[in-house]
Amino acid sequence: MLADRLRQIEGSPTLALTAKTKALAAAGKSVVDFAAGEPDFPTPEPIKQAAVRAIERNRTRYTPVAGTPELRQAVADSLNAARGTRYTAAETIVACGAKHALANIFQAVCQPGDDVLIPAPYWVSFPPMVRLAGANPVIVHTKEADGFCPDPQAMERAATAATKAVIVNSPNNPTGAVIDPGTLAAIWDVARRRKWLIISDEIYAELVYPPAEHASIVQVAPEAAAQTVVVSGVSKTYSMTGWRIGYAAGPKHVIDAMIKIQSHSTSNPTTVSQDAALAALTGDQGAVAAMRAEFQRRRDRMLNGMQALSGCRCASPRGAFYLWCNVEALGQSSEATAAQWLEQALVAAVPGEGFGAPGWIRMSFATSMEMIEEGLARVSRWWGDRAS
Repeated sequence: MLADRLRQIEGSPTLALTAKTKALAAAGKSVVDFAAGEPDFPTPEPIKQAAVRAIERNRTRYTPVAGTPELRQAVADSLNAARGTRYTAAETIVACGAKHALANIFQAVCQPGDDVLIPAPYWVSFPPMVRLAGANPVIVHTKEADGFCPDPQAMERAATAATKAVIVNSPNNPTGAVIDPGTLAAIWDVARRRKWLIISDEIYAELVYPPAEHASIVQVAPEAAAQTVVVSGVSKTYSMTGWRIGYAAGPKHVIDAMIKIQSHSTSNPTTVSQDAALAALTGDQGAVAAMRAEFQRRRDRMLNGMQALSGCRCASPRGAFYLWCNVEALGQSSEATAAQWLEQALVAAVPGEGFGAPGWIRMSFATSMEMIEEGLARVSRWWGDRAS
C-alpha cells in the first residue's frame, strides 16, 4: 500500500526523542531536556508585535508562493550585508522553515541515480531527504582530529560521475564545527572542477562564539554563488522555531524550480509569520547578541561539566548550541547510553547513530542554566554509579 521509497526512511530520531521527553513530562516526570534543537528564549517582543499588527490589519490571506516581495528583498539584503553577495529578491525563496527549503532543493535538482555527498556527522534529515528525492546519499566521514571539518580531498575520492551535489553545513549540527575559509575555498575548487551544486546550510550562522567567525563559501569565493544555494532562516537566530520561516538564495534557475515545487505542495508560508520574519531581519539585532552571549555561557558550563567525567571526551563547539560527547568509554552503544540516561536519570540527549556517528551523544545547551546544572548533576551521579 505504501510507496517503495519509504522502506529506507525512518522518522526523525530527534523529533521522536523530543516527543518521548514531552510525554514523560506530561506524566509528571521531571525530565531535563538536552535533546531539543530549539532556543528556549521567547521570541523577541518587537517580532511578536509585528505579528499582532499583521493580524489586526487582516494580513491573513495568501501571498505569492515564494513569499512577500518585502520579505524576499529583506532576505537578499540580509545575506548581502553579511556575506558580501549580490542576491536580488528574485534569487530568493521563503519556505516553511529551512528544512522545507532544503527538501525543495533536493526535489528540484536530484533524480534517480544521482549521488549527493554528505559529510558525517550530519544532521539527521539530510540522508532521508536525499533518498526521498530519488538520489543516493554518499557519506564522507570527517575526523575528530580535524575538528570534524570536511576534507575536500576525501570528498573528491568519494565522488563518482553520478555526483550531483555536496552539502556544506557550517556551523555544524551536531558537532558545532565551523569550517575555516581555507577549507571552504578548497571545497569550492573541487566543486568548481567537478561541476557540483553546493548546498550550504547556514541556519546557525549567527550563533558562532569568539574567537571563531562564520564564513560562507559564497563569501570566501564570490564566484561560487553561481553554483551554490545558501539556506538559512529565522528559527535559531531569533528563537522562532514554531513560526516556520526559512529561506534560500541561489542561482535563479534553481530558485525558480523550487518555487514551482512549492507551488504544488505548501504554496506560501504563513502570512503572519512572514510579517514577523520581516521584522526580525530588518529590526534591531540586540536580542540576537544577547542570546548568543548566553548560549556561550551555557556552552562553557556544559563543556566543563561533561569533560570532568572520567572517560568522557567532548568536542568544543565553535557554533550552534550542541555539545558533542564521545561516550565509548562506557563500553556500550550511544543508543543504549541515551536510553539509560532517559530511563534512569531522566535526562534526554540524542545518540550519535542518527547522525552517522555511533559512540557519540548530542546534548543541547539551549536550555536554562538551572536545567544545565541539574542535568549535569544527574549525569554525573549516573556516570559515577557505573564506575563504582
